[in-house]
Formats: sequence, C-alpha cells, structure tokens
Amino acid sequence: MPLLSHAPHPAWQRLADADPAAFFPHNLEYSCPARGNWNIVHTGMLVPEAHQIYVCASGCLRGVILTAAEMGETYRRRFSTVELLERDLLLTDNEQLLIDGVTDILEKLKKNQGLPPAVLLFTACFHHFIGTDLSYVYSKLRKRWPGIDFAECCMDPIRQSKSLKPEERLRLEIARLWPEQSATPKRAVCFGSNLPLSKDSEIYALCRAAGWELLDWAACQTYADFQQPGSASLYIWQHPHTFPAIRWLTENREHKAIYLPQVWRSEELLQEFTELADELGLALPDFAPAQERALKAWQELGKELGSLPITLDYTFTLEPFSLARLLIEQGFRLVRIYADAVSPETREDFLWLQEHAPDIELWSAKHPDLRLSENRTLPGKSLALGQKAAYYTGTPYFVDIIDGAGITGWAGQERLARIISEAARSPKDTQSLIARKGWGGPCALED
Repeated sequence: MPLLSHAPHPAWQRLADADPAAFFPHNLEYSCPARGNWNIVHTGMLVPEAHQIYVCASGCLRGVILTAAEMGETYRRRFSTVELLERDLLLTDNEQLLIDGVTDILEKLKKNQGLPPAVLLFTACFHHFIGTDLSYVYSKLRKRWPGIDFAECCMDPIRQSKSLKPEERLRLEIARLWPEQSATPKRAVCFGSNLPLSKDSEIYALCRAAGWELLDWAACQTYADFQQPGSASLYIWQHPHTFPAIRWLTENREHKAIYLPQVWRSEELLQEFTELADELGLALPDFAPAQERALKAWQELGKELGSLPITLDYTFTLEPFSLARLLIEQGFRLVRIYADAVSPETREDFLWLQEHAPDIELWSAKHPDLRLSENRTLPGKSLALGQKAAYYTGTPYFVDIIDGAGITGWAGQERLARIISEAARSPKDTQSLIARKGWGGPCALED
C-alpha cells in the first residue's frame, strides 16, 4: 500500500494509474538542491586538455560557473566565460563580440598556460533569438586560430523540445572533433557515457575473448588519447543522449555502432550480450555462473534489508524501471520511484510493474509542490537509491551513485549489492553531500 496517508496530489500517483506516454503535465518545474547528476560542464571536461568557453548572460552563467568552481583548480583553468549584457541585445555587433571575446581569452591562455588543442564554445538561446551568424563566427575563429579544434556547442534549453538537447548537441560536437580516419580493425570504443565502463563488465570480457581492443572515451587522459576513438570499428553506447552523435558517425564516417542500454534484468542482459557477441564474431560464453553469483548477492541483500522501504530516482541509473523490476522480482520493498518519463527500451518493464507492483508511488522529480517537505518526507528509516530520492524522502541512508556508476552486467550487480548493503548500515551527511551543485557519486574528474 502507498505510504502516504493523504490523498494523491499532482506530484505523485499510483504506478498503476500512470500513463506511460506522459506521467505528469508539462508545466512549471522545480529543481531541487540534489544536483549530483552530470551537466554539460562535466561532460565537456572529459575532452582532455580542451578549454570550455560559455557566452551568455550572468543568470545563466551562474550554474556553469558553480559547477566549474567545484571541480578544483585543474578544471577551473580549463573554463572561461564571456558575459552578455542587456545592451548587447540592441547595441552590440554580437558576431564581433564572440570573435573578440574568444580571442581575448585565447591570447591570455597563450601567455599564461599555453593554447589548448580544442575549444568547446557554448553559445546561448540569446544568439538564436537575435539571429547571430554563428557560421561566420566559427569561420573567422578557425582562420585566426588554425591550430585549435573548435566544437560548436550550445547552452540552449529553451529549444530542446524542438531541437537537440544541449547534452545531445555536446556529444555530437565532441564526435565531430575526431579527424576522419580509417577504421582500425577490432577496435571498439565505449562512447557517450559520463563515467568509464567498469572493468568487471562482461562487455570487457566479451571484447577480450574476441581479440578486440576496447577503449573508453571517458578514460582518455590526453588529447592525443582522445583522437584514438575516432578510428574505432565499432562504437558501443549506453547513454540516450549519445544517439545524434552515433547517427552522425554511422552516416558520415561509416562506422558501426551497437546500443547496449543500461538494463539490469538477466533476460535483458543476455539479449544484449548475445547481440554484442554476434557483432564481435564470438560464440556466446556460458554466463550461468555469473548469473548465479549475482542472484546469490541479491538474495543475501534481501535477507539483510528485510522489509526496509526503498526509493529510487532516475539519476541513479539510466534505466530506472529496469532496475525497479529487478528489485521487485527479487522481493525488495520498493515503495517509490522518482521519474518523469520512461524510455522506449524499458516500457515493457514499466507495464510489468503496473501489473505486479501497482501500489508503488510514482513521483515527479521536478513538480513545484515538491519544494515543500511535508509533501514528500517518508517517516521512519528508509533506503534511497540516488541523491534526489534521498533529498525528497529525508533519509541519511542512501547510495550516492549517478548514471549507474559504469556498472553493467552480473559482476557489477554483485558489487552494487555490496554497495547497497553498506549504505543501509552507514548513514551519510545528506545535506553536506547534496549541497554541492552538480556533483555526485563516483566521478572521473576528481583531482
């Protein structure tokens, strides 16, 4: 049964009553302080030695500046801004402002720390509203700075319902930084995820067994290393925001790609690994022992947690409804899910949950009513999977992981069960962990 005693309000509903096409009306949104999930600044920093330049008004700059400030000196040195003022709407040649602003930053970098091999230049909705000729701007910059690769990025959330999201555009522009080159036989690359794929993943094991080299773009340490993924024979991608980049690579560079969503159930994993083995030209190994070890780990965790209420939010994993179904199938007491949409890949899992766990509370993760704690806090001890779930329910017992932390497959599930066990036994200082904007779980960017 639902844990709340009062009637449902617009911020939540029974899972059985939810429309998979649209959980909640699209209107005013609330952004809670738990912002451990990745944003475009973090993702851009994964291009080694590149410099990010954001050109927009001070209100928009606040968020990205705070993110860069939290990364430490190493990353702050790779971040600059050009502030737009009100008068720039009417009185400024904004093409020239872009060119001069970027030039001023690069001249200072040249003098103080050397020129970067690449610049990720982020324009804003402002430039689209006034019709800035960005093609002219980039043409001038490339002629002026021929030794620098410019990525044409944007921070334009206003148009994201009609065009590419900033996160999608960023990955597309990052892929375009790779020079056109011949595909290296038996070289695969994990591309698009913010965190490196865990080394214990069966994806690595399959590639090794087939004699393939597997690179991970999120683990590149130098710009020279970053160029290697451009010669891949096969791109392996998991993050949904990577699709425009993969489409461009396969259509323009004629490379192959395979989508392996971050699913959790054995049936789904077996299907994915079968598809990967076929692509690698490998007979599928016997994964039964690995499945049995993962099952044992979940069973032991179930005995330990008993009837402890568990909540899950969409930032914890790229496919929360796949994980939710696994938890229900293994007998855990999952009582809440914070999410505002379901992916096509896990729609079947969502429908299964509606039938087999109809009283799970489905909460919006951004409804404005959630700003009031009396609308959401859970009484007693509960365990949260994800920062947002921890913040909304008010629990100090939570697993601080973002995007699944690179965990994939049964070996990763064994490790995740241990992590959850530790989180259920050891309370965290929730407020101090979520106070830092744009920073959460295991991170590839720590100094």
